[in-house]
Amino acid sequence: MTASSFHQPRTTSASEPPPGCPAHARSGNPDGLARLFGPEAAEDPMGLYERLRARHGPVAPVLLDGDLPAWIVLGYREILEVVGTPSRFSRDSRIWRWFREGKVPQNSPLLPMIAWQPVCLFLDGEERHRLRLALNESLERFNRRGIRRHITRFTHQLVDDFAARGEADLADDFAEHLPMLVMTQLLGMPDAYGPQLVEASRDMVAGTETSVASNDFIVDTLQQLTRRKREKPGDDVTSWLLEHSSKLTDEEVWNHLRVILIAANETTVNLLKSTLRMVLTDPRCHASLAGGQMTLPDVVEQVLWSEPPLMTIPGRWAAVDTEVGGQKIEAGDMLLLGLGAGNHDPAIRPDLSVPLHGNRSHLAFSSGPQECPGQDIGRAIADTGIDTLLTRLPDLQLSVPEEELHWQSGWMTRHLTSLPVKFTPPRSDASAASAGPGDTDAEVPRPLQDTADATGLDAGNEPLVQAPSVQAPSVRAPSASAPTAAVPTARASWWDSLKAWLRRR
Repeated sequence: MTASSFHQPRTTSASEPPPGCPAHARSGNPDGLARLFGPEAAEDPMGLYERLRARHGPVAPVLLDGDLPAWIVLGYREILEVVGTPSRFSRDSRIWRWFREGKVPQNSPLLPMIAWQPVCLFLDGEERHRLRLALNESLERFNRRGIRRHITRFTHQLVDDFAARGEADLADDFAEHLPMLVMTQLLGMPDAYGPQLVEASRDMVAGTETSVASNDFIVDTLQQLTRRKREKPGDDVTSWLLEHSSKLTDEEVWNHLRVILIAANETTVNLLKSTLRMVLTDPRCHASLAGGQMTLPDVVEQVLWSEPPLMTIPGRWAAVDTEVGGQKIEAGDMLLLGLGAGNHDPAIRPDLSVPLHGNRSHLAFSSGPQECPGQDIGRAIADTGIDTLLTRLPDLQLSVPEEELHWQSGWMTRHLTSLPVKFTPPRSDASAASAGPGDTDAEVPRPLQDTADATGLDAGNEPLVQAPSVQAPSVRAPSASAPTAAVPTARASWWDSLKAWLRRR
């Protein structure tokens, strides 16, 4: 597969790094270090990680945008060590030496992801525990079957938009939209906000020249949502955070909503794309699914090992002078967690071709106390969304050679830019929109909220969230209408359809 050309803008370089920073420790000047905002990282991030591992070991010095030095932790065990010892490696980004010395430009694309915020991701100790408890307990209040009904409903709506064409780009027409549509429901937002939030979230995480403006748009939207839910709560994460016994302020609430929205969307979009690619192209996956040795959730876990949705995350800042992976780390240094590299660490996976069915010890959702609290929602969106998609379009197949697929990489992510497919248009646009008797999980459902809330209207027909003043790039919104064709009395199972399709190949 080929990588897309590298287009990420960079801010001007920081002044020459002082003695003791990773740049001086390794090469005497920043030009000797790998740049995570450069073409090498964009074209082949895993190859870069392995070259760094071979040269420096499990912890390597790198440069970020503006030639700001940092360390990237590549070893599986070393990542666990860093995330598991908060006394040495703090979550508080304010201790980063480059913040303290004023070396981070105000327009740096790093800021939306590393600037300190009043959320558990950037806190230690009791304050972190207070906020993490509120987040965990609010997310756990959702009924799992109800979440899957949201996923099924939105999958049908997205498929309805392209089913009659007999072809689609599953990246643009499906994967880019489904997670955000589901998350807007869970947060208590109108469906119509999904497309703009998709664009803003993707732009912000990619670290482009407009990432700061995209972050402003997301913040403005969530601030208005928080104010509205404070006045008129509903059955959603926003309201549950506001009413939690931890007594979160409005600022703490909307900041946590931002984390949920961005993390859930970015990771799940990438997970959907990679899982669909594996199902459509990997012969081992075909054989295992057809033979019953592997289920769709198994495929999702394999993807989380081989292509984690976030390749690298800004993870910790050294609170004291310390050592990890044979490298001397000074207080104030930043450490990035190389989740993709850690999953490929030869110390724990000497043979990458060996399948890891049922093994959830990967680092795709980080690890330890900071492990992603919404990871099961991401898994549900991936396996339920793909299951429903392939039920509707059982003869789905890639319409270009696999070698022609393109990838785009940022300093944190790597994702497919397109996934073109072809299929036989269904005889009826929505003939599979509802399940047969007894299959309640796949029914066209009512949302968890009441009907008025789910459409973005309260009892007085007023928008739950006023239109934000900051404009994000507009994209085509999916159809808001639910499938209306006659409901069949029975349907073939997804597995039967997939097996029949595989026999024809």
